[in-house]
Amino acid sequence: MAMTSNGKGSTAGGAPRCIALVGPFGSGKTSLLEALLSRTDRIGRQGSASDGNMVGDASPEARAHSMSVEVNIADAEYLGDQFVFVDCPGSVEFLSEMDGALAGADLAVVVAEDDERKVPALQLILKALEARAIPRVLFLNKIDKSTRRVRDVLDVLQPASAVPLVLRQIPIWEDGLATGFIDLALERAHVYHEKEKSTRIDMSDEDLAREHEARFTMLELLADHDDDLMEKLLEDIVPDRDTVFSDLVNEMHDGLICPVFFGSAEHGNGVGRLLKALRHEVPQVDLLGKRLLGREIRDTLQVIKTLHTQHGGKLSIARVLEGQVSDGDSLFANGGREVRVSGLFTLFGQQANKIATARKGDLVALGRLDEVQTGDLLCQEERELRSLYDADARSSVLPLAIAANHRKDEVRVSAALAKLVEEDRGLTVSQNQTTGETLLEGQGEMHLRVAMERLAGQYGLDVASTTPHVPYAETIRGSTRVRGRHKKQSGGHGQFGDVVLEIAPLPRGEGIQFTDTITGGVVPKQYIPSVREGVLEALAQGPLGFPVVDVSICLTDGSYHSVDSSDQAFKMAGALAIREGLSNCKPVLLEPVRKVVVSCPSDTTAKVNAIVSVRRGQLLGFEARLDWLGWDEVHALMPEAEIGDLIVELRSATAGVASYTSKFDHMAELSGKAADLALQRSGKQQAA
Repeated sequence: MAMTSNGKGSTAGGAPRCIALVGPFGSGKTSLLEALLSRTDRIGRQGSASDGNMVGDASPEARAHSMSVEVNIADAEYLGDQFVFVDCPGSVEFLSEMDGALAGADLAVVVAEDDERKVPALQLILKALEARAIPRVLFLNKIDKSTRRVRDVLDVLQPASAVPLVLRQIPIWEDGLATGFIDLALERAHVYHEKEKSTRIDMSDEDLAREHEARFTMLELLADHDDDLMEKLLEDIVPDRDTVFSDLVNEMHDGLICPVFFGSAEHGNGVGRLLKALRHEVPQVDLLGKRLLGREIRDTLQVIKTLHTQHGGKLSIARVLEGQVSDGDSLFANGGREVRVSGLFTLFGQQANKIATARKGDLVALGRLDEVQTGDLLCQEERELRSLYDADARSSVLPLAIAANHRKDEVRVSAALAKLVEEDRGLTVSQNQTTGETLLEGQGEMHLRVAMERLAGQYGLDVASTTPHVPYAETIRGSTRVRGRHKKQSGGHGQFGDVVLEIAPLPRGEGIQFTDTITGGVVPKQYIPSVREGVLEALAQGPLGFPVVDVSICLTDGSYHSVDSSDQAFKMAGALAIREGLSNCKPVLLEPVRKVVVSCPSDTTAKVNAIVSVRRGQLLGFEARLDWLGWDEVHALMPEAEIGDLIVELRSATAGVASYTSKFDHMAELSGKAADLALQRSGKQQAA
């Protein structure tokens, strides 16, 4: 990220307002950002994704995959008002980027298009906004490519929204193309010009009739929450424009409606009208804390994103909700930690512009706050703080086992992974204690691919990735009594340990039990812990090559030598007895089974059931997803071996929107061809 300096923070015109651009993948959010920046003269010429010259999506990973993989931030001024736009990725795999951005947003512009296949993805976005009570408007993009009436498009999109989608405009059609729009609040008509401001025109009689009908429909929806307006409509009294605008703004702020605008970001159509609406209708930053906390806030910054830059170090991106902050200030974070700002920047795409002071409403990057995490609140006096942002990571759905290809890089890989996880709350890193593997888990194939590309490109690391091993175990079906004797004479004191063990199976989930019934001192008490140690070490890898569980080991007899016996000798004797005895106890492979809950659109539930069944899953049933119209939750028990790439198939069957959660349930016996295949994949040999 380049560092430049313009020496300025926010200018006159009131506190900047933060607008999140959200919507399904491919809906045109980054193109809309480009159009907004062009229309406000923040950039000289509107770029395009095909030319690779847009302010947003400028990272190597975004350019390589032609998609947003992180938030893009840019500021602009329009008619004296300051705005900060945060363009959020639309792919379900990168929605954790949106989660943080929404904590600092005054309003969200939801970018959608005339494509019913993307309605479930749109619902994912809208549900996130509804859960956070974020005011929102919908921008119906690509109107130039739509083949249906706007009302018909809204009928398709409405099931995705819990509140009414209220048309603020209707298009002017000419030869099947939208050449302009009629503003239903202002009752004015405009014609589009390519990447230029629209011009006002007179309405034809036909368009005037359409406007009256559409405006009355809009007013009816507003009247559902305004008794005075309802009374006027019933009495055929035309409400004044101030009343109409007041209802539109207040009901949008209260989350009762979602106003709908339309246009074409690619051609710059409809952008000016959207900007005017944002200028007049976006809530002030003062309301953000009241909306999320139910009270006023003071001297507070909300950290919404963390970045690690190659040359500038760690940057904590934060919204100034109240007060101001200057370079060098000391701040207090959650838990009373005191931190010092070392560098203060505004962001514009990949550029970080150094400033001296940030004021209320600004979205800025604070330098080198090493102990500060995404989701933290910062303030200038020590007091109890509660984040506006639930910083919990989304449940991971796809794992990779990763390791440095060169041993000298192991420490660097660990440090780089820690930075990746700090930047991206959709990633998790863990250590599988059974297999010893380092697991990088994410939200899907592309998400993990981008993470691996960053390890290579940003951190210069050569890292191998493989499918994680399944943590199989083994147990026994039979019982035995076995003697283990370790005897060695090699000059001087020898080694002698002799034990008799009874080995028996335990019910599933009971673990390992070691007891003794030694009497008469045949095995001195001081050596019994050593026998136990040897037994446990031997159980770490049974005849099938996996840890042994659910067995009972009882030390019943043995003998010792007054000179040659030792802790080591009895440890060896215990291990020998286990290794010999287990092979005679009918060893059997165990696989972990997890309880899985798949969330999917209802019209894909049958496909999901089939996928689960083919993967040896036991369907437990399905039910409607609570508060999600048109969605189901499928419950099943599935072998962990079948879950690894489950999300890939689920997403393919559900237009990319399915997700799942899973937790360990039990270990189950695995035999026959399935066991042979598991042993083959694990590189183990079947016991004779």
